[in-house]
Amino acid sequence: MAEGEAPLDLAPDEIHVWRGELDQPEATVERLGRTLSPDEQERAKRFVLERVRTRFVVGRGLLRAILARYLGRPPHRLRFAYGERGKPALAPAESTNLRFNVSHSGDVALFAVARGREVGVDVEQLRPMPRAERIAERFFSAPERQALAALPEARKVEGFFTCWTRKEAYIKARGDGLGHPLDQFAVTIAPGEPVRLSAVGDGDASEIARWSLDGLPPRPGYVAALAAGGHGWRATNRDWPL
Repeated sequence: MAEGEAPLDLAPDEIHVWRGELDQPEATVERLGRTLSPDEQERAKRFVLERVRTRFVVGRGLLRAILARYLGRPPHRLRFAYGERGKPALAPAESTNLRFNVSHSGDVALFAVARGREVGVDVEQLRPMPRAERIAERFFSAPERQALAALPEARKVEGFFTCWTRKEAYIKARGDGLGHPLDQFAVTIAPGEPVRLSAVGDGDASEIARWSLDGLPPRPGYVAALAAGGHGWRATNRDWPL
């Protein structure tokens, strides 16, 4: 953050969802790259394709820049830790209750930031999915497959990715990754239907009730979802740079 700039406020019942563009001018890429840690810079070097490498640098740099706005610290000084299944968090040494999650697709990245509650975010660029039915059979619950089949053909791609992002946001918030049985909970996917999360079959209804979901409007041609612990929170959309 800029010298003398006051940290951003974030109330306990707020979640800020930042949208950033991963395709940035060379000068911006270089500036963000200088804030990365040595291990992040090494990871960037391992990407063969320049576009992928550049988007990784921008994504990590934006994450640091955004979190620094809340912590009142220089982006390059932030340290991260990773959960058992790879969920990133600020290192304990940062002594903060700030929680975050990141997702990217195409040239769009979303960063969800909250205080004192776990969050998960997922974004997908709409694109043809020839294997959508096969993927749904493997990963979607029975109610979700039925809802997807009931959609008009012109809405099936959007319905598929709506379902996927909502499920992914939930398991990312939990920190389970794809190790969580995806057929033991269901999300709503029909256009105009309230966003809901429910247990299916052997799913733990009391555990699922601890979480809530919302849809996000990242930009035309994309769908996204946000999951967080508890209820009664509100999401505020922000664009980087502020």
